Amino acid sequence: MNEFLSNNYVHIIFSTLVVYLFIVIAIRLFGKKELAQLSVVDMVFILLISNAVQNAMVGPDATLSGGIVAASTLFVVNYIFKYLQYRFPKFNKVVEGDAIMLIYNGKVLDSHLKKAKLTVDELLEAVREHGVTSIEEVNLAILEVDGNISVLSDEFKKKTVKHHKIRKAIKNGMN
Repeated sequence: MNEFLSNNYVHIIFSTLVVYLFIVIAIRLFGKKELAQLSVVDMVFILLISNAVQNAMVGPDATLSGGIVAASTLFVVNYIFKYLQYRFPKFNKVVEGDAIMLIYNGKVLDSHLKKAKLTVDELLEAVREHGVTSIEEVNLAILEVDGNISVLSDEFKKKTVKHHKIRKAIKNGMN
């Protein structure tokens, strides 16, 4: 048994598993904004984190087989995590968190913005990316669990109503 635990590959698997869990927990604690709203500083941070934990995962084994064992472990652990998230919604909620409403009927929800650790400028940027010129035009903006911001505006509502009328006219024309 002691020989098994001292095996270099077992050490790589264990270290990789610990690093994976640490990164998942750290990203969860420091906010989902890190995933989709990356600034230059955030990208540099993520690149440096990946470099910093590489040695913790493989240790002195910089061989091809050591790298393959670490990468395989990451694939397997990631697959297990995804399966557990799919199978157990409560586990998914713990890992992913909840969506956060940021704007409702043209009004920024300041307490929700603080909870999401977003600035008004970042929110305005997301609103503009959705083709809306001002916050007052937004019916609903939500920070999704994947870090993206969904924006629904009156323009969306008009398109939806127009699309619905066209579909109804087509349907009535077929009857």
